[in-house]
Amino acid sequence: MAFCGLVNAQNYNRNRFGNQFGQSASGLDSNQYDRNGNPIDTTAVTDANTIPIGLHSWTIDERLGNRLEAPVDTVQHGFQNANDTGGPTGHYTFLGNLGSPRIAHVFFEREDYSQAFFTDPYDFTVIRPEKVVYTDTKSPYTNLTYFKQGDGRTGEERFKAYFSVNASRRLGFGFNIDYTYGRGKYQNQSTALFNGDLFAYYRGDHYEMHFSFINDNLKMAENGGITNDNYVKRPLDMAEGKKTYATNEIPVNLSNIWNHHTGYHAFLTHRYNVGIYRDNPDENDTVNTRVFVPVTSFIHTLKLDLNKRDYISQDDAQNRTYFRHHFLDTDSTDTQKHTAIKNTFGISLREGFNKWAKAGLTAFVSHEYRQFAMNDSVPANSRLRTTTRFKEHVVSVGGQLIKEQGRTLHYNVTGEVALAGEDAGQFSIEGKGDLNFRLLNDTVRFEAHAYIKNLHPIFYFRHFHSKHYWWDNDDLSKTMRTRIEGRLSVDRWRTRLRVGFENIKNYTYLANTSELTTPATETAAVYLNNAAVRQHTDNLQLFSATLQQDFKLGILHLDNEVTYQTSSNDEVLPLPKLVLYHNLYLRFGLAKKVLMVEMGADMRYFTQYYAPDYAPALGQFYLQHPDTRHKLGGFPLVNAYINMHLKRTRIFLQMYNLLQPTGDKSYFLATHYPLNPRILKIGLSWNFFD
Repeated sequence: MAFCGLVNAQNYNRNRFGNQFGQSASGLDSNQYDRNGNPIDTTAVTDANTIPIGLHSWTIDERLGNRLEAPVDTVQHGFQNANDTGGPTGHYTFLGNLGSPRIAHVFFEREDYSQAFFTDPYDFTVIRPEKVVYTDTKSPYTNLTYFKQGDGRTGEERFKAYFSVNASRRLGFGFNIDYTYGRGKYQNQSTALFNGDLFAYYRGDHYEMHFSFINDNLKMAENGGITNDNYVKRPLDMAEGKKTYATNEIPVNLSNIWNHHTGYHAFLTHRYNVGIYRDNPDENDTVNTRVFVPVTSFIHTLKLDLNKRDYISQDDAQNRTYFRHHFLDTDSTDTQKHTAIKNTFGISLREGFNKWAKAGLTAFVSHEYRQFAMNDSVPANSRLRTTTRFKEHVVSVGGQLIKEQGRTLHYNVTGEVALAGEDAGQFSIEGKGDLNFRLLNDTVRFEAHAYIKNLHPIFYFRHFHSKHYWWDNDDLSKTMRTRIEGRLSVDRWRTRLRVGFENIKNYTYLANTSELTTPATETAAVYLNNAAVRQHTDNLQLFSATLQQDFKLGILHLDNEVTYQTSSNDEVLPLPKLVLYHNLYLRFGLAKKVLMVEMGADMRYFTQYYAPDYAPALGQFYLQHPDTRHKLGGFPLVNAYINMHLKRTRIFLQMYNLLQPTGDKSYFLATHYPLNPRILKIGLSWNFFD
């Protein structure tokens, strides 16, 4: 999430499992903070030196505009991992450089492929409308965050700024800026990623509105990985008795190739509420206030997406011998465009307007228009390329049953089916719920999540025309997915357990389908890069269990997370059996606890498996080629750190990749893409409430 300092990476301190189940806005109280950013009791009498500041934030459900609580997070714990592309507990495979494409190797944390296909792997920085954070604040709020590592030639930097202000009690607006620049320790792997959003909201009794405008501008150099893994695994052997190679001296497979993504996204959700006013006595029963109780809501949501992806490739000998096909001859730019407009209209009978209305009921209908444009082949005897355009329409209907109020039980069940258009017959039914109760003077929380989805493969699985890859798969079947999972949390024991099972029919994936050939410039046969879409028509089963158990003894803390997962077919969907995270640290206060300090080291580890390969001309991860595949993993990635929190300021120092192992179990997450070597990282976050 690109929210600077308010909600850190995947709500690390609140829930290291990630936001799998969601949280209703009604079930949580807003947080109050003093001028130093510390929580205060605004019901208490305060002196002139303490100014109570209200700060409340939330996100918006993309389909119907329901509010979802986004807890304010200004605590220091886990701040050193807030800028880790691999995730705060190391659940992602990525290409080593800051902000590079990534994919979760914990399967239950993978998102479905979207029509915004090319930016899916950039979810570390890219923000979607449902992730925009809206803030209601009693005084202007600003957060500035800066991360840095390395020098000006190969280092990484990231700057984030968040601002929110209220024009009135009901009207607020703000902006969010996130600029990531990873120059890259290895050749030709730089990332320059800009993401920004403007937001505004109005929350009246009768009329409610939320609006956001998002811009993405992502540019990444592609190097195809290093030419020989032994430069990292066995550096002394490759040096042949001389000095070992510096990272920027190691040869790579590609040069002068870039993926450039630009996107513009506008989102508007608004509703008109019909309801009644009721008396609402306060706790002292001395003053009656009139509160509005919505009975029926008329909802409209509009979503507009404009996406463009340019694959820019200079036609040199190195690049031509890496890829198997060159469909667009010597053209340097390969362009794909995607436009989508979606309108959703709904009528909602609201929860709680009388004692019999224990849940809210909503019916909705939506229409989506999609257009895709891609390059086509160059006609014979012509210097001009043609463009192929595909237009799709989808009409869907659905309903939602939701209970958000109360403290004990909450649930949300939503179903939708496509009646007409390209995705006709596609449907999904998804349910989420939580049960909260007391047990032996402790709070116990049980959460459940289940769905059944019959999904039409996304457009780019069905059609893709490009310089190096080309397919039209009109015969792909719909993918049927059935999942059930539950999570049990016991606060006093510092225990969380999540268990899930999924069955997938017609699993659709990308695979490396390189062909053995002998280029004219070589004497030995080699595999040249190619990619294709494949479907596994049999059932594929997955099981996953994650245990989080934390311990505390005085100032000594040990946080633990163990994930076990298995796939019924490792040839089609390989996964690491075990994924581990351990964090051993001391936490103490100095200067009458004005300065809070955490110092320690954490470790990430996963067992060896056939980790995904990466296709530069597609910008996606795909299955390794069966004839050349090899396992990665089995090494500990250890980072030592010191984390400090002084009033409104957080700062950390971290020594990344402390062990820097060599040999077969070296620091590779993706095939031929090593992680950065040992390096010092720093980060600073500052909150302003005035």
